[in-house]
Amino acid sequence: MSGGNGILIIDDHPLFRKGVVQLIAMAPHLQVVGEVSNGELGVAMAKTLDPDLILLDLHMTGMGGIETLKAIRDADLDCRVVILTVSDNADDLVAAIRSGADGYLLKDMEPEDLLTAIDETLNGRTVIGERLNGLLARAIREEASAQQRDSATLTDREKEILQGLAQGLANKLIARNLKITEATVKVHVKNLLKKLGFHSRLEAAVWSVGRGMKPHT
Repeated sequence: MSGGNGILIIDDHPLFRKGVVQLIAMAPHLQVVGEVSNGELGVAMAKTLDPDLILLDLHMTGMGGIETLKAIRDADLDCRVVILTVSDNADDLVAAIRSGADGYLLKDMEPEDLLTAIDETLNGRTVIGERLNGLLARAIREEASAQQRDSATLTDREKEILQGLAQGLANKLIARNLKITEATVKVHVKNLLKKLGFHSRLEAAVWSVGRGMKPHT
């Protein structure tokens, strides 16, 4: 994607799509490169356009949001994916995070807050709707209490990577901060997730913050 900050919208409600397109048009540094009404078309368009960010609806007719998200991740596209939905259900939230979402936002948020969240996402941070943070933390904490996890099994480098995840940083930013390659960060993230028994980096981040992990300095 040349020029950067290209956004693809996948949502089966035409009126909502148009509204988001008009909202994004108010930000000159952002550009909607495509909008589609279903997951199948969304995945195909994502492969063609290689957007920087995908705004993805959760409950769509046909191919649902989680299935679409998994297909995008399986295609190994280097883009951020944020779920934009009406669902504040804890199961939906956790399922999205485990499937590789970079954020989860509710459609009833203020328009200017959505633009702010888009900017934060494009800058490599994870975005979760304000009233959902506690919901996610509680769901992960309840599961963690049933399954023992211990960061002592991590290497010093993996702990540094985990601290980066706790700050909501993308691999590229973690690599820059630690002066290592992005590929190396990916390997460490994969290893620490396996050791801790998490499905996604955001789960690990929420868990580590819940345990009082301090940002690395």
